[in-house]
Amino acid sequence: MTSAAYQQQLTEKQLYLNKLFADCAFPEMQVFTSPASHYRMRAEFRIWHDGETCSYAMFAPGEKAGNGNVKKLRHFAVAHKNIDSLMPVMLDCIQSNELLKSRLFQVEFLTTLAGDTLVSLIYHKKLNNDWMQAAKALASELGIQIIGRSRGQKVVLERDYVIERLSVGNEVFQYKQLEGGFTQPNAVVCESMLSWATNVAKAIPMGDLLELYCGNGNFTLPLARHFRRVLATEVSKTSVQAARWNIDTNQIHNIAIARLSAEEFTEAYAGVRTFKRLVSEQINLGDYEFSTVFVDPPRAGIDADTLQLLQKFDNIIYVSCNPVTLHDNLQTLLTTHQVRQAAMFDQFPFTPHIESGVWLQRC
Repeated sequence: MTSAAYQQQLTEKQLYLNKLFADCAFPEMQVFTSPASHYRMRAEFRIWHDGETCSYAMFAPGEKAGNGNVKKLRHFAVAHKNIDSLMPVMLDCIQSNELLKSRLFQVEFLTTLAGDTLVSLIYHKKLNNDWMQAAKALASELGIQIIGRSRGQKVVLERDYVIERLSVGNEVFQYKQLEGGFTQPNAVVCESMLSWATNVAKAIPMGDLLELYCGNGNFTLPLARHFRRVLATEVSKTSVQAARWNIDTNQIHNIAIARLSAEEFTEAYAGVRTFKRLVSEQINLGDYEFSTVFVDPPRAGIDADTLQLLQKFDNIIYVSCNPVTLHDNLQTLLTTHQVRQAAMFDQFPFTPHIESGVWLQRC
């Protein structure tokens, strides 16, 4: 993956976005680049058994596993160096221990810029105490966290999360990132996304912030520094638990979390429904004076009712992992707002996927 190849794919993405959003009156788009290699903080591989030996394996998208299409590997240049350097060492240790190797069919890596790494070993067998002792010895030898999984079984040796530390401006924020939970796959670009969003927030008059789809509080923590109060919503219980841990750990005291979907919050805000989850958290929507809403929705984008809710706010900061649904949503939002800033974040180099962001302000 040369710098020239990286620049070519980046240029192609820029041209695609310029064409897609030509009807949206964008200002010049800021472009935030990624390292050309070793950028992914997550990686997963099948384990290919060939007699007494095994290797990591990948297959072409849509193709079934088989000798004809298997790509065996010991290194993966896309993965962060924490993962890439661990892979061959891990494989050799597994290869030399029948308890760890037998019926192992997948390995998943999760790492952080802070150097914390977790490996999930997934099996076609029940994991017993002998396996646990072998896995503990391996975790200790390699200085990592290990989790074992099989059908209906999850064995956590010490903990099932990693700790990340992300720099935004002059401040460092600490995050618990759960195994199996959603985290941004490219931490370097994630820091760029957080910096862009907080710089937008600095340009907005002080008020209250509503955040929908907050996940583990990735954006919530740094954005909270620039608003009087923040109300963040998320429907996933595990993400809400991680977000609350992150808020407490970073000692940020102006954030409230409500376990609601975007659709549920829209109903609550409009007075259509009441939710015990708001009452139990002592959240009174009438106490907030929202100046801004921040959204980072799933690839499907935002539903029609929530789009109507967004149009009630003076400022909308919208980060999107799917430019097509962002474009569709803008057809509604641009009837009441205009784009003040636009950005492209190369979160997924050498793939068709593009992360983008816009700041919209009421006309």
